[in-house]
Amino acid sequence: MLKKGEIKIKNLPVEIYYSSFSTPQMEEYHFSFTLKKYSDFKKQLQWLKTAYENTLKLLNLKEETSVFRRFFCSDLYNQISYLKKEKFSNPNNYENPTAISLINQTPFPPAKISLWAYHIKLPKNKIEKEKKKNNLFIKIGDLIHNWTTGLIFTEKDSIYDQTKKVIENYIEFLKENDMKISDNVIRTWFFIQNIDTDYSEFVKARKEIYEKNGLTKDTHYIASTGVGGFYYDLKAKVLLDAYSISGIKRDQIKFLSAPKYLSPTYIYGVTFERGVLINYSDRKHIIISGTASINNKGEIVYPENINLQIERTITNISALLKKGGGSLEDVMIFVVYIRDLIDYVFVEKKLREKFKKTPIIFAIAPVCRPGWLVEIECWAVVS
Repeated sequence: MLKKGEIKIKNLPVEIYYSSFSTPQMEEYHFSFTLKKYSDFKKQLQWLKTAYENTLKLLNLKEETSVFRRFFCSDLYNQISYLKKEKFSNPNNYENPTAISLINQTPFPPAKISLWAYHIKLPKNKIEKEKKKNNLFIKIGDLIHNWTTGLIFTEKDSIYDQTKKVIENYIEFLKENDMKISDNVIRTWFFIQNIDTDYSEFVKARKEIYEKNGLTKDTHYIASTGVGGFYYDLKAKVLLDAYSISGIKRDQIKFLSAPKYLSPTYIYGVTFERGVLINYSDRKHIIISGTASINNKGEIVYPENINLQIERTITNISALLKKGGGSLEDVMIFVVYIRDLIDYVFVEKKLREKFKKTPIIFAIAPVCRPGWLVEIECWAVVS
């Protein structure tokens, strides 16, 4: 059963939306937390932490159910010291293992920080979690879900070399845990510091590594988002977060396409899947990659028109969800990337009219083509 709602906590200027999906075997939750009052970062972080803790209490969720938290920050370089002081935002906290993702992508003002949080609750058992460096391992039944965050490589300067090494290091991690990038990786996020100038070199490096490891247009790629964003280490020109599953069977995975609406990505030289469906015994996850206003020829649709680009993007996402047996009503979380800060009021209003209670994270970030004004990714669950 899917539920959605808004939570209001007295005296806290934090907008909170949640979605939950439950079966007798498991409950899962996605949350969006957005600050709605200006203050310095330290104060906003405390408001966010208090809102998060109170939300868990209201929903009878213990801290141990946390799986993944991504913090969207306005000035990560100057904010990292505060984030590391708090256990719930410190990527090196092993007390309650959680995958912590930190990214410099400015939330909508007046927020200096916003949060996407993902929780899993097993009604009959305590969730089994283990964290090793950048990797969180979660055992549920016969499967181990692996969340990897904050992978960078700064020993070389070029975006090409950094991308190549980051992916190679991730492949090495997979091998050490009896996985392959072609068989076990479900989702990747690549955050590129200077995407308008460096994207072509990033694409070149990723394509070369993928081809060496069995990922081609004749096999398959990986659901992914490639978008502007950077880390607190400013030497890192590319940052990788990823999600993989150990023990998953090939027939549980279905890659999604909607050729009447969107072209295959290889048409314009890139290498990712539009979406992926994961079949479990009690539910299906539909994970939609970063999607923009594109047609089935790989062309930008409605250049310079933010209103029509949003409409086309939602149409494309709806088509992909339908291929997985779902709909927009099944979406548990949207992440919306907007190129121009000035568009934020319009975009938020328009999407909130469509998705009144669905968690949504809004961030300022250019996407892979300067002509795309907005890009949206999402995560849906269907029974």
